[in-house]
Amino acid sequence: MLAAPLALLLAVATAACSGDESAVASPFAGCDALTAPPPSAAPISDTEPPTAPPPSAAAGGSALASLPDLTLPCFDGDDQISLRDLRGPAVINLWASWCGPCRDELPVMQSLADRAAGRLTVLGVDTGDHRDKGASFATDAGVRLPTLFDEKSSLLNNLGQIRLPITLFLDPAGRAWMHPLPLQAPQLTELVRTHTGVTVTP
Repeated sequence: MLAAPLALLLAVATAACSGDESAVASPFAGCDALTAPPPSAAPISDTEPPTAPPPSAAAGGSALASLPDLTLPCFDGDDQISLRDLRGPAVINLWASWCGPCRDELPVMQSLADRAAGRLTVLGVDTGDHRDKGASFATDAGVRLPTLFDEKSSLLNNLGQIRLPITLFLDPAGRAWMHPLPLQAPQLTELVRTHTGVTVTP
């Protein structure tokens, strides 16, 4: 008579202790709107020449022919997002919970997302991380921006980089630019204006 209830109890206990990282609650927004441009984004002509960044802002950065041809899963759900389908203006920040500079920079990215809502897409890519640790850090830091999960660091490797954080800027015409160093709010605001055409108030 006790066999069935005991088996059920053991099954529940096993599921609770399995440590399945896919069951960790995500603090991030969904990715369903990532492949559409922000509602108020102004189009840029394909023939318009790229804006030259000021020397101080360009230090350590480089132009990219385009975003890498990669598809990554959304942290919040099962959606697969092709980077080539992302529409600018956008800022893409590669980070990880174990990266000290990323932990300082990611709340700055969230602040940018809050200030530029409707004019600029701000996207995170949790890179080379454990899903539960990424979710825990973001929850504690109040980070909610849409985020992709790149467990094997595919994007970082494709960019030819070995250190985090990395920030990518994408303009409405699809031109991309990479900055491989941590950013504080004033420099981030200037780079957003230079490389996406969006002016965000401090």
